[in-house]
Amino acid sequence: MPAVRISPAVADAFPDTLIALVTATGLRGHEPWPATVTAVEDLERQLAAGTWQPADETDPRIEAWHTAYRSFGTNPRRVRPSVDALGRRMAKKGGLPRINPAVDSYNAVSVRHGLPAGAFDLDHVTGDIDIRPADGGEEFTPLGEPGTVEHPKPGEIVYADTTGVLTRHWNHRDAHRTRVTEDSAHVTFVLETLHATRDGHLLKTAAEELRTLLLPHTGPLTVDYLSPAHPRITLAP
Repeated sequence: MPAVRISPAVADAFPDTLIALVTATGLRGHEPWPATVTAVEDLERQLAAGTWQPADETDPRIEAWHTAYRSFGTNPRRVRPSVDALGRRMAKKGGLPRINPAVDSYNAVSVRHGLPAGAFDLDHVTGDIDIRPADGGEEFTPLGEPGTVEHPKPGEIVYADTTGVLTRHWNHRDAHRTRVTEDSAHVTFVLETLHATRDGHLLKTAAEELRTLLLPHTGPLTVDYLSPAHPRITLAP
């Protein structure tokens, strides 16, 4: 099984990083997920009633990612962190996109807690996954654009395996190759904070909420935490 690693360069630059890895084996994406439907609809009702709204760039959780993006040369108002883009879309349209049950689950948890989230289909990952600065020679094919090849800028933080880049700008966009579909059976879900001292409890609450949504629809399920103090996790088979 692949390992996920934080590179020394990322650990040094972002020493309070904490990443939850929720790994599901035997995921069943074709059956109904009523708790996920309820979670998404509850958020949309709260938004419509004015009792809740997504975190925006004035929120410290989002602001931290804007600062991080600028540090590696990305303009976060042009290329937004995933949770920022998702929250803005929800506030504008009044709802979350419906993709598939697994993706809808992590989107709901992400926007509820103001934390970036994503996922990788491990059956399409090659070798280990490293969170590291790009060297500029890697290839990235964006989600939904299988004919497109991009090259991350040197120094841009990416998730990458031995074949190529899995996410650009840390968490702005996922790769097409490792996208999660209804057919994905072995998936690692990712939740992130740059400020574990302040928001670590929030991250752990979000990971537990995601675990609860996944649990009725999967086989073995594990939750691991990656940090500069524990920079390598081998994922569950």
